[in-house]
Amino acid sequence: MAKQGAQWHAFHAADGCARGGTVSSTQQTPGPVILPEPLRHDLRATAVCEDRRRHRMDLPMNQQLTDPTTELHCIHCTNCGTPLQGVFCHACGQSIHSVLKPVHGMMEDALDLVLNVDGRVVHTLPPLFMRPGLLTLEYFAGRRMRYLAPFRLMFVLCLLSLFVLQLAMDSGALRFNPTVTVHNSGFKRAKTPADVDRLLQKQLAQLAPTGQIPMLGSLVGHQLDEERLQLVREAMQRRVELGDKTAVVPAKVEDLPALLPKPASNPPPPTELQQRDPFDSYWNMQKYPIHVGWLPGFLNQRLNRTVQHVHENLDALDEDGGNSATAWERLVGQLFSILPMTMVLMLPLFALLLKMVYLFRRRLYMEHLIVALHSHAFLFLSLLLGTLLYLLKGALAPHMGWINVPVGLLLAALWTWAPVYLLIMQKRVYRQGWFLTGLKYLFVGWCYCWLLGLALLAAFAVGLAS
Repeated sequence: MAKQGAQWHAFHAADGCARGGTVSSTQQTPGPVILPEPLRHDLRATAVCEDRRRHRMDLPMNQQLTDPTTELHCIHCTNCGTPLQGVFCHACGQSIHSVLKPVHGMMEDALDLVLNVDGRVVHTLPPLFMRPGLLTLEYFAGRRMRYLAPFRLMFVLCLLSLFVLQLAMDSGALRFNPTVTVHNSGFKRAKTPADVDRLLQKQLAQLAPTGQIPMLGSLVGHQLDEERLQLVREAMQRRVELGDKTAVVPAKVEDLPALLPKPASNPPPPTELQQRDPFDSYWNMQKYPIHVGWLPGFLNQRLNRTVQHVHENLDALDEDGGNSATAWERLVGQLFSILPMTMVLMLPLFALLLKMVYLFRRRLYMEHLIVALHSHAFLFLSLLLGTLLYLLKGALAPHMGWINVPVGLLLAALWTWAPVYLLIMQKRVYRQGWFLTGLKYLFVGWCYCWLLGLALLAAFAVGLAS
């Protein structure tokens, strides 16, 4: 009975720790141990779960489910049994907090995580943008807990900047459409209507090759029609001035087909050579499929489908009307979905380039990779800020015309600060003279532009093949 009474007293002492938050031991500790509130919540939840387990197993409430030899004055890790010295086990890393908790406890943990990340964001973004090389040097010095991890910082800024950039392009605030302009048509020098027609045919022939470029033609198709309309107007007005009563001045683009020369109604059929060439628009996949001898059959089929998709997308971009715009929007969406992974793949190449340039500095490859991560994070942050400024300009310019000047100055300062920032960062991290740093900076920038161009071209090709 004495032994059972001792076990009952030990059990209720442990249960009191779990439910009340204090432990009293006259043999091992000088006084009660006050537990923090989160730990008391976890211990209460654990005690409730043990009570439910005893009820399911038809065990008496005084029978322990844990090791009875565990000392009451010290909390042990439930995974490895090591005495805990904090909220995480220093032996295995498991947290002291239990996953068996009410819903409001999970919400509190999520809120704490968000607030913690927000605190690190406040400490990370200002030095990332204003103090070149500080985050990299802090990371090398071992002071990392105040800042976001380099890869997470870069990847989040990459996704956010590309998302905002796509929104800006969809809203029309930011466009990359090229312009087509014809200057000095020369119709005023024409002396006869025949001279006017000859000059008009010459000017229209100069615009034709631009419209035949697969993707450029789809981008500037509307502008080409406007330029043709302007040329025909000037030509017809000159013919009227010369006394030609049959001349008709078009009022809109839809009036042009009646005035422009009509193309041949029966184009020549494609030759066999054109049908065999996979790079030709007349390639016949069913009759002349691509076959690589050392590839298995399913890869050859995949290759033929990919090339066929490229031809279909290019044909859709060349179509008139809404099909071309839809195809272009689909291609841009595919490109933006591929760009984040493309930039992630660019990071090790850029770090390898830095390793080659600073080969004799005896730095680890991981150090160059950290430099690459922080450099790209700054570039994506600059892209994000620049795109937001373009959106602000597009939203406020119709109502406040004076906003164009300050926003333009801010954009000019931002694009000027970006290359200066990278140069100062390279100087502070690698600690070489300005002359050597400048030479290496120009060489690395030149090589990186080529790498980036190839990466974007590959991403564009993957988008076409989708």
